[in-house]
Amino acid sequence: MYVVTVVFEAKPEHAEAFRAAMLANAKVSRETEPGCRQFDVCVEAETGSTFLYELYDDRAAFEAHLAAAHFVAFDGAVRGWIARKDVKIYERISP
Repeated sequence: MYVVTVVFEAKPEHAEAFRAAMLANAKVSRETEPGCRQFDVCVEAETGSTFLYELYDDRAAFEAHLAAAHFVAFDGAVRGWIARKDVKIYERISP
């Protein structure tokens, strides 16, 4: 399995709009992308930063996610709202 984690720190003035857009993006990803097995959206209690845990069948499924119309629209909409973004890629080896 192909694992993607992302930490976003939204600019304070865009935090609420970013969260709404992220939740919508995650929902559409889970419901419409056949290779997307999990898309968790978490918020850090102290800082309010957003943590994503995404699980895909393979790299091709993740690349399909990046090319999906809903993701392209989301990415374009939030690009100016982000103060920091940190993406990491993993391979799940257990279970």
